[in-house]
Amino acid sequence: MPQSNANTVDFQNLEIAFANQSNSDLRQTHQLFRVMNNAALVKTGKYLVNFAFALHLPVKKIIENTIYRHFVGGTSIEDCAQTIRKLAQRNVGTILDYALEGEEDDAIFDATTNEVIRTIEYAHIHREVPFSAFKITGIGRFHLLEKVSEGNKLTSDEKSEFQRIIDRVDAIFKRGFELNVPILIDAEETWIQPVLDNLVIEMMRKYNKEKAIVQNTYQMYRTDSIERLMHHHKIALDEGFKFGLKIVRGAYMEKERARAAAMGYPSPIQPDKASTDRDFNKIIHYFVENVDTIDFMVATHNEESTQLLASLIDSKGLERNHPSIYFSQLYGMSDNLTYNLAANGFNVVKYVPYGEVKTMMPYLFRRAEENSSVKGQTSRELKLIEQEIRRRKQNKNK
Repeated sequence: MPQSNANTVDFQNLEIAFANQSNSDLRQTHQLFRVMNNAALVKTGKYLVNFAFALHLPVKKIIENTIYRHFVGGTSIEDCAQTIRKLAQRNVGTILDYALEGEEDDAIFDATTNEVIRTIEYAHIHREVPFSAFKITGIGRFHLLEKVSEGNKLTSDEKSEFQRIIDRVDAIFKRGFELNVPILIDAEETWIQPVLDNLVIEMMRKYNKEKAIVQNTYQMYRTDSIERLMHHHKIALDEGFKFGLKIVRGAYMEKERARAAAMGYPSPIQPDKASTDRDFNKIIHYFVENVDTIDFMVATHNEESTQLLASLIDSKGLERNHPSIYFSQLYGMSDNLTYNLAANGFNVVKYVPYGEVKTMMPYLFRRAEENSSVKGQTSRELKLIEQEIRRRKQNKNK
C-alpha cells in the first residue's frame, strides 16, 4: 500500500540532524558559519589566504582546523575512512570526490585519472561508497574542450591531446563497468558541455547495456536542461541502453551570465530562481514516472525539492530504498536533510571531497562564496545550528 505523502520527512528534527556533533563541535560550527555568513569577510579571507600561501606563511593548520575540517573528508582516500565510517553508521553513503581542478599538464591529468580509478576500486570493496565521481576538466584542458565544443578545427597536436582525454574518460568508465560501480560525471560550463554530452552518450552506449554505470549531470538553472535530458533519455530508450543521471541546480551562474553579456548571446541561465525551482521540481515528477528506465540522483540542499521526491516515492508506492533513486548533499551542509532522510529509510549520499589543503582551496572558496548571501545556504545552516544550541540548553535546564 502507498504510504501517506503528507509531511513524509520532518526535516526540522534537529536532534537527528546534529546527533554527530558534541556541544563543542556545534559551537565551532556555529562560529564557522557566522564568518561565512559575512560576504565582506569571505571576500577578504580569500585574498588573505591566497596571499599567505604565496608567501608561504603558516596558515595551513588554521585552515585544516576550521573550514577544511568541516567540508573535506581528508587528504587521501585512506584519510577519508573515518568520515566514511561515521556516515555509514547513520545509514548515509559516501561519494569520494577527488577535487583537483584547473590544471593543464598531461602528467597531472594522467595522475588524476589514476586517482579516480582508485576511488572506483575502493567503492567496489566498500558498500558504503556506492558511486564514484569526476570532472572532465580534472583530466583534460579546458580550452581544448572549449575548442572542440565550438566545432573549431584542431591542429594535429590538439587532435592527439583530445584523443588522450577520450582515452582517460574511457579508462574510468571501463573500470567502473568491470567492477560494477556507477560513475557520475559532473556538469561543466555550457560552452564546453556539448563535447561532454557527446562523450557521455557514447560511453553509455558502450557500458550501460545492463546497468547505468555511466551517469551524466544536468544543471537545472539552464533553460534547455529539461529538453536535453528528455532527448538523451529518448536516445537511451531507442537504442536500448540504461540511462543514469544526477540533477543539480547549477554552479556557474555568474560566469555564464557575464560571458553571455560580453559575447552578445542570450543567457543560457534561467531568468530567476523561481524558474530554476519550477524546472527542478518538474523533472523530479518525470523521473518518478519513468523510474523503470532512469536511475537518478537528486542532489539538492532545497527542502521543498527534497520533500517533493520523498513524498512522490511514498505516493507511488515505491520502496524508500529503491535502488534507482538517491538523494545527495555536500559533506558539511544540510545535515538536517541528509540524516532525516536516512533515518526514514531513503537512499542518501554525501559528496565527500578530498585532497591536500592547498589543492582544496578553490573548492572551499566556492563553498564560502556561494553561501555568503543573506538568502544563501549559510544563513539557513546558521539558523538551524542556533536552534539546536537553544534546544540543548533548554533540555539541560529541565
